[in-house]
Amino acid sequence: MSSWRNFVLRIGEKCPEYGGNDDFKDHIETCFGAIRRELEYSKDDILVFLLQCAEQLPHKIPLYGTLVGLLNLENEDFVTKVVENTQANLQAALDSGNCDRIRVLMRFLTGLMCSKVLQPSSLVVLFETLLSSAATTVDDDKGNPSWQARADFYITCILSCLPWGGGELVEQVPEEIERIMAGIQAYMSIRRHVSDTGFSVFEDIDESNQSDNEKDFLEDLWSRVQDLSNNGWKLDSVPRPHLSFEPQLVAGKSHDFGPISCSDQSDPPAALSGIAFGRQKHEAESKYPQRIRRLNIFPSSKNEDVQPIDRFVVEEYLLDVMLFLNGCRKECASCMVGLPVSFRYEYLMAETIFSQLLLLPRPPFKPMYYTLVIIDLCKALPGAFPAVVAGAVRALFDKISDLDMECRTRLILWFSHHLSNFQFIWPWEEWAHVLDLPKWAPQRVFVQEILEREVRLSYWDKIKQSIESAPALEELLPPKGTPNFKYSSEDGDSVLAVHGFDITLSVVVQTLLNIGSKSFTHLITVLERYGQVISRICSDQDKQVMLITEVSSFWKNNTQMTAIAIDRMMGYRIISNLAIVRWVFSPSNVDQFHISDRPWEVLRNAVNKTYNRISDLRKEMSSLKKSVLSAEESASKARAELSAAESKLTLMDGEPVLGENPVRMKRLKSHADKANEEEVSIRESLEAKEALFAQAVGEIEALFISLYKSFSSVLVEPLSDAFKDGKLRRTDAADEMPIDDEDSSAMELDKENEKPKKSHAHGDRSRNGYIVGEKEQWCLSTLGYVRAFTRQYASEIWPLVEKLDAEVLTKDVHPLFLKTVYSGLRRPMSDSV
Repeated sequence: MSSWRNFVLRIGEKCPEYGGNDDFKDHIETCFGAIRRELEYSKDDILVFLLQCAEQLPHKIPLYGTLVGLLNLENEDFVTKVVENTQANLQAALDSGNCDRIRVLMRFLTGLMCSKVLQPSSLVVLFETLLSSAATTVDDDKGNPSWQARADFYITCILSCLPWGGGELVEQVPEEIERIMAGIQAYMSIRRHVSDTGFSVFEDIDESNQSDNEKDFLEDLWSRVQDLSNNGWKLDSVPRPHLSFEPQLVAGKSHDFGPISCSDQSDPPAALSGIAFGRQKHEAESKYPQRIRRLNIFPSSKNEDVQPIDRFVVEEYLLDVMLFLNGCRKECASCMVGLPVSFRYEYLMAETIFSQLLLLPRPPFKPMYYTLVIIDLCKALPGAFPAVVAGAVRALFDKISDLDMECRTRLILWFSHHLSNFQFIWPWEEWAHVLDLPKWAPQRVFVQEILEREVRLSYWDKIKQSIESAPALEELLPPKGTPNFKYSSEDGDSVLAVHGFDITLSVVVQTLLNIGSKSFTHLITVLERYGQVISRICSDQDKQVMLITEVSSFWKNNTQMTAIAIDRMMGYRIISNLAIVRWVFSPSNVDQFHISDRPWEVLRNAVNKTYNRISDLRKEMSSLKKSVLSAEESASKARAELSAAESKLTLMDGEPVLGENPVRMKRLKSHADKANEEEVSIRESLEAKEALFAQAVGEIEALFISLYKSFSSVLVEPLSDAFKDGKLRRTDAADEMPIDDEDSSAMELDKENEKPKKSHAHGDRSRNGYIVGEKEQWCLSTLGYVRAFTRQYASEIWPLVEKLDAEVLTKDVHPLFLKTVYSGLRRPMSDSV
């Protein structure tokens, strides 16, 4: 990499390029000198690279803005191109709905305004354009309120620029910024409050209206910006390097920013039904998702020195670093620990990472990424961050019974993987008390599932050794994962004639699984070799359920192999997803819903595989449709060239002849025929994919109808027994054990080793104080999974809502089941009337 590129890329970092110095003024002067020398020879390369750095390292935008301001003094034409390119990129991002690019480019424009490169009035016009679009969208008469998510995003973009340039705007164009603030206040008064019900990391089924009384993300940000304004726009988290160069920068030309237009809003639903409105609302929220849902894991004293607006800015820094450096884990960790702020933020960093890991409906990246980030941060800050992470785990463990079921699963997967990178070291004696809890207590199940996942990542004896500080926890270890083969070689003679089909199936399946039990590769080989035989034997759903039961029986000591074998059988079309649903909801599995993840893992795999099939087909069809258009264009062009050649008069032996040279004519005709064949071939491929897609749509529809019918069926009686008027019936222990109402986010942590000084009543409910009975816990866990599946696959469920309403969500279902499904879809309960 050339030297000037290194200077641009590493600006603001304590690195060799800048001699280990971290003074921003020196960095900017050095970088400016390097670029000025190369500007005459590499103008285009510098333009592209500088804009790329500003977009993908947005925590350095104040530095890049000041750098462009200094370049503006030397070469106005170059800076004009910077502004024009930024405008073009912003317009493209608005047209395509690229949220991250819109937000970052607006921040960059704010930085350019601070450095006197951009006219403040141009930035105000941009704000007014977005504000006008947002206000129109939420207007019931002129707009389409179902797309409020986009309107809220536009307002969020405006507000998020103000920490970087609000003070400069007030100083230079006070009346205009006052008008913007008044416009935002007017917007806030007409928009609808966004409830986090169904999407909060912590859920309490008894608190139905709590989230309606809390500020949503935009309301909270607006409050923080108002506090910033009242505080004179002073904050500690945004560096202002342009102030060091202000005497020079004021001499530069301030450029105008061309007009920007927002994309046209979607037409309101033709029929103003709740379902049509809900579908468009879901589409809008999927395209313009909320970036973060804050987790207040630690007591407020850990971040008491951080202003609310500074917390927002640091969250933006951290989220941007994780977004743009997701493929460079070492660089990501390095940038996260070296943010341009003057205060410590380890606790805030941990809360932000966990908020992304547990973000609903799904995290921006695979959970594995956050595992790697946390590991690298523990290595980068060995004296501070490991203790912070341990404190976060303890705090989440303390509230585990209130944690959303999907978040609970993610936390188990993350923590077991995290420990595997640190030799499985953990003070297990702190959690030994879970053995005193009933088997359905969430804390006990949590520890049990972590140990089971650790065994998968290592081996049984190693994990047993890791819990030597709490040997009693061996009770929660899974059995050693040996096969449970029920037969011997003497049992195979004439088994069908003597014992009938059921025993024969059992013998055949057990034998084949025993052959494939040595390794995953052996299992795959057996399924590939004998899969068609098994398919013919298990041709209907009843026999497939029997097959799955035999697989579960054979691997009853190994949850992982059970899940893998069933998943592979579904992949080879030996068993159907409907058979898996039937097996999961069989009585023996239903009894485990609240004490084991075993049936849920199998169900998650089946639903996810079905969803992935239809998603892959959508992508392939989209690609083929583009290929069809390209092939049509090529074929049309080839036919036009052939037609033109055929109609052209040429001289042959002195006589006029219709058509060009025969050799060229032959080549053109061959090219046209080949183009036509390619078009036909692609069209046939598209038709085949469309047929497969229609089949996949039918499969996923049948799957979700069957799934919700099964949920409704198993829940109706237990819910009626466990809940009264939508409230949880407590056990008798409730009258004996006073409940601490203090939120566990205020849990005190020992300063030396971050151990909790007290336990949260909702998490540490011993037999003397655990107030949720087994049936009630079963209902809570099962409803949690209903919400999780609904929320995760809402895009596939919304097209089926009418059918679900007619066949499942009828007046006969329990109100809590209905409420749970509706909350997962973010569908108002008024639609059920």
